[in-house]
Amino acid sequence: MESVEKRAVTILSGGMDSTTATFIAKREGYRLIPLHFNYRQRTEKREEEAFHRICDYLQIPREERYVIDLPFFQQIGASALVDPTLEVPTDGIKPGIPITYVPFRNGIFLSIAGAVAEKEGAEAIFIGVVEEDSSGYPDCREEFILQFERALNLGTKPETTIEIKTPLIHLKKEEIVKEAVKYGVPLHLTWSCYQNEKVACGVCDSCRLRLKGFQRANLIDPIPYQKNKGEV
Repeated sequence: MESVEKRAVTILSGGMDSTTATFIAKREGYRLIPLHFNYRQRTEKREEEAFHRICDYLQIPREERYVIDLPFFQQIGASALVDPTLEVPTDGIKPGIPITYVPFRNGIFLSIAGAVAEKEGAEAIFIGVVEEDSSGYPDCREEFILQFERALNLGTKPETTIEIKTPLIHLKKEEIVKEAVKYGVPLHLTWSCYQNEKVACGVCDSCRLRLKGFQRANLIDPIPYQKNKGEV
């Protein structure tokens, strides 16, 4: 009897977390269907470049990659990632939901990923959300993901069953760095900075979390940072 190929949609921003989740999906034997979103974020071009470099590294043909434009995020605004009149915080990570939170971004991403998964006959969606050591985003919580998975399966065809897989959700950043190394992630191809496209700023929340992860893992981050990066 011929075995059925497992397929997974992987939401791949080009950052360290989503790339590590993608490599875990590959190790678990899934055929990868990478999905990237351009939503008028400050580092849109750099993130898409990272996405394609990672896909090239994985030898995924261009015609099997999804790049979807979501310009309405900028129209909605309310986030420093998409509204150029709002400043990206660079003075350290504070408690609460930061101004870099994009309203319901992961919910919208997962909705589209669900549509792609149903069309492609995929049985899983991989997303690199992190609950414990994230920047306080409500759509990174495990409870949200579980409820969304239920809604997704209620809203698709009866024969469609999709699991949302979050292999990093309970990890700290240093553990994610170690997982990335374990799974052979080309970390030099990834991009995490919220505001720069050439050299990572080193002081936005995303850079600080990433740098802290490498520091605590006793490893050197291979991407370039500005010399005046702040304390992590």
